Amino acid sequence: MKKIPDKDMLLFKSCLVSVEYPGVESSTAFLFDKLGIGYHRDQRQSCCTGLGHYYDLFDQLSTTTLAARNFWVAKDSGNQHIAVMCATCYAILKKSAKILNEDDEAREKINGLLEEGGMGEMTYKKGDIDPHKNIFHTAEILHSKRDLFEEYSQLDFSQFNIATHHACHYCKVHYEDTIGGVRHPMLLDELAASGGVDTTGWYDQKRLTCGAGFSQRFTNKELSLSVTGEKLMSLRDNQTDILLHMCPNCQMQFDRYQPVIEERLGVKFNMFHLNISQFLALNMGADPYKVVGVQTHTVPLNPLLKKLGVKPVQNSIKTRKVKTDH
Repeated sequence: MKKIPDKDMLLFKSCLVSVEYPGVESSTAFLFDKLGIGYHRDQRQSCCTGLGHYYDLFDQLSTTTLAARNFWVAKDSGNQHIAVMCATCYAILKKSAKILNEDDEAREKINGLLEEGGMGEMTYKKGDIDPHKNIFHTAEILHSKRDLFEEYSQLDFSQFNIATHHACHYCKVHYEDTIGGVRHPMLLDELAASGGVDTTGWYDQKRLTCGAGFSQRFTNKELSLSVTGEKLMSLRDNQTDILLHMCPNCQMQFDRYQPVIEERLGVKFNMFHLNISQFLALNMGADPYKVVGVQTHTVPLNPLLKKLGVKPVQNSIKTRKVKTDH
């Protein structure tokens, strides 16, 4: 098991989290505060370029250059460890750190670009950020504190069948660092169990991608949604009520498009979607609106809150409705 620190963390802001599910960030901060994890958010931080990179708009040089700048922000703020809420940020930053440490030619070229741009103080020195010792997914950090969750748990989820979806960019890119392995990922299941919540564990298609594939969602939409539908059908066969996520892109694909796929297939999934941080924070008594951000979801979460006995505190806030192209 790799050693995971609990202080000097730069909580790396995510484009998709901020725009689509800001409750993921506020839930993560809530959990870090409760568990005594030292973290910092820095307005100087920029995007990891993940969306642009996987749309073939940013090449690897541009992506790694921006990563070098973000690594400097982490160091300059006194937080050499980076905690990411998005699996794509995780994959991008770890790959960039590996390139900067192992490819002398690339590092020199990137440092030259930074100097030409008047950012010479941001040049990267070999070893500034270790991809294995300094970059973590927030789920990994929470997993390292899982022994503390039981004492904070407040809700009874025994009436629900709960399954997990482990993001591709966490499980299938940097194999050597994946907690619990890639063949039968259990990171999220073990986190849920730490709060006294049982999960399905293995189910058919557990390792199947969400289907988003970044550009595939738009350039090959029929294929994209067919993959998502296949996984949703597998989850439906297991009578899943709640699906837990660790990546905002995956959560978007399931939550935003579940109503579309229901209409296409003529079935009802009746499935709620929560990021693991939202789920754990809710179970620890976090405000469902101000912290968990349930109002930003497409599949309404009020029925879930009602079944859990969680009183909605901001009835005037309506669930977000997103227009999607069928």
